[in-house]
Amino acid sequence: MKKAIAFIMVFQFISCGELQQVVNQLPQDGSEIGSTQIATALREALDKGIDEQVSKLTKEDGFFKNEMVKIVLPEELQKVDKTLRDIGLGNLADEGLKVLNRAAEDAVGEATPVFINAVKDITFTDAKTILLGEDDAATQYLTVKTRTDLYNKFNPVIKKSFQKVGADQIWKNLITRYNSIPLTKNVNPDLTDYVTQEALKGVYTMIAIEEKDIRTNISARTTDLLRRVFRLQD
Repeated sequence: MKKAIAFIMVFQFISCGELQQVVNQLPQDGSEIGSTQIATALREALDKGIDEQVSKLTKEDGFFKNEMVKIVLPEELQKVDKTLRDIGLGNLADEGLKVLNRAAEDAVGEATPVFINAVKDITFTDAKTILLGEDDAATQYLTVKTRTDLYNKFNPVIKKSFQKVGADQIWKNLITRYNSIPLTKNVNPDLTDYVTQEALKGVYTMIAIEEKDIRTNISARTTDLLRRVFRLQD
């Protein structure tokens, strides 16, 4: 991902006026660092970076043991978790959390081809907009281009994962036990939609973290081209 975001963020530290001037002066075709070359390099770097980044979340505990993206209970079920722990059912509550994160880990494997398709569509105009954009412009670009498709990919996988590991039964037991406690208000949230949204949030969070690293970490300039281009900001 470092190579990917390096190309995207190369001019971000220059003032807007200076940045626009630099971009406008880029040759449009046929030169060493022309528009075609920049767009192609950006697509290739993102292909590699996204694949590596997404793979971290698909591994076991990719979500569950990563505090930046770990899925916790939705607000309306946090009282369920607390009540179960208060009455000595902490193990059941822990298992409920784990299966939510396992479902997300299963689903994120569907992200790579969606991201690759989005990256293929990047034009020089897209690249220029990203270069001139906010600190998370690359993440925003991918979010706009992929969120709907990723939701549609993730949701059925998460539903199937719930069934595979018995999460549907675990949560039925959890909620049934909670609802049987006197003076509690019954709850029945759509956990498949909730976990789908949280999985999406986790994917974009990790991409944004890599984007920030490229902005602030000089060691990210790992090739001659990156060093030459980043020298413009020094």
